[in-house]
Amino acid sequence: MSLVLRRTALFVIFVLVWALLAAIVAHASTHDVVPFSGFAPGTIVVKTEQRRLYYVLDGGRALRFPVGVGRAGKEWTGEARIEGKYVRPAWSPPDEIRRDHPSLPEVIPGGAANNPMGAAALTMRGGEYAIHGTNNPRSIGGFVSYGCIRMYNRDIRELYRLVDVGTPVVVEH
Repeated sequence: MSLVLRRTALFVIFVLVWALLAAIVAHASTHDVVPFSGFAPGTIVVKTEQRRLYYVLDGGRALRFPVGVGRAGKEWTGEARIEGKYVRPAWSPPDEIRRDHPSLPEVIPGGAANNPMGAAALTMRGGEYAIHGTNNPRSIGGFVSYGCIRMYNRDIRELYRLVDVGTPVVVEH
């Protein structure tokens, strides 16, 4: 009888450890703290050729996140500021996207599985562009969007907590 109890206890411990490790991996961020200089603390810097977004912590370090960026002909560079912060935003496809995908609905509700904005969005330039989550995590690391910056949902949630309306954004090649 004690052999059965020991095996049962070992099995339960194994399952609990496995579940704990799975939870840690599922909630782990994909960012790194890396050396970074040349920008004021609190600035978001997107380097499109690297497909990386940097959130400047201080004069020598930044959080680095993988991102998806604008595809050929849709990329942009320059400076902007965060103008709006939205959790699980609804999305209305711009005219250009609607022309390319005429079957899209007028509005996709926030939180819907087919909503490309994901968990949160930080808007810029009158809403023309955003740094946002995604419903397609495989797109992170590619040249994939119409100009927006895509992040894993867990990463956009972290960035969302760090920034305020007015945060400067610099997009470089």
